[in-house]
Amino acid sequence: MKNILKQLFAVALPALAFPSVAAALNVGDPAPEFSLQASDGKTYRLSDFRDKQAVVIAWFPKAYTRGCTIECKSLAENGHLIKKYDVTYFMASVDPLEDNIGFAQKSKADFPLLSDPGKETAKAYDVLYFLGFPKRHTFYIGKDGTILKIDTNVQPATSAEDMASTLGELGVALRKENQ
Repeated sequence: MKNILKQLFAVALPALAFPSVAAALNVGDPAPEFSLQASDGKTYRLSDFRDKQAVVIAWFPKAYTRGCTIECKSLAENGHLIKKYDVTYFMASVDPLEDNIGFAQKSKADFPLLSDPGKETAKAYDVLYFLGFPKRHTFYIGKDGTILKIDTNVQPATSAEDMASTLGELGVALRKENQ
């Protein structure tokens, strides 16, 4: 019995720690398509923005947790910095839609929070880790649908400022009213 348990742990432990089987995404890769419901009552698809606007998806681990609340409030309070650019931005998690609706309201988010409770999109973006929670990674996607940058070192407190700075560094166009 001990040997069976040892074998089970030898196989199961790495699978729990690294459950994502998707190939890692890289800059220049096409961003995986998604169709997700959002906290604003709409369903968003990446393809809706193709050839029209850049997209930013900020994955976060769990609604109502400390770091995620700080990040969401940063984006809500300093979103004017991001809105200077011709971009649509989202936060995304695997939380149920109802949780993200409440979290968006509590955090005063003036941008959509995407819900992926089935985790298909999170798997496609290769952001799942231990126990199936998403990593705090932000994807910058160009108008052509390719990944421009993957930020794996997101600082929740300065998320909006960092996002705006990155959009500028990537050469994302300013909105016409800001030119």
